[in-house]
Amino acid sequence: ICDTILKLLDGSLISKASNGESKVFYQKMKADYCRYIAEFTAGDAKTKAAKSAEDAYSDAQQIAEKDLPVKHPIRLGLALNYSVFLYEVMSKPDEACTMARKAFEDAIAELDDVAEDSYKDSTPIMQFLRENLTLWTSDNDDDR
Repeated sequence: ICDTILKLLDGSLISKASNGESKVFYQKMKADYCRYIAEFTAGDAKTKAAKSAEDAYSDAQQIAEKDLPVKHPIRLGLALNYSVFLYEVMSKPDEACTMARKAFEDAIAELDDVAEDSYKDSTPIMQFLRENLTLWTSDNDDDR
């Protein structure tokens, strides 16, 4: 299933995306499916899937930083999933925490300016970011 979805994304959806929101959405989706493959494979397949995920997350992040406000739910969802990828697949807890913290703090700073419909979508994602930070920082404290 993942390969079928990735072919659809690479074959038409990403290239036909016409605005920043859809470009980020599809690149994030590609990264997520590559991450799923990396989580359940080993060896060269895992390495290849993780590299593809990191490239797609990075591409999505560059577009999001340029085209989407920090409080946009798709941008926040990207930060959430990218940070989980860094923590769980790449074993980079410091980078994961930095990314999640920045996304959370940047969004909090602009929360007063969020439209009500976007607020309803953004705040649960911010809560997940905060919960992950709490969990990850307590994990890091336990390791020391």
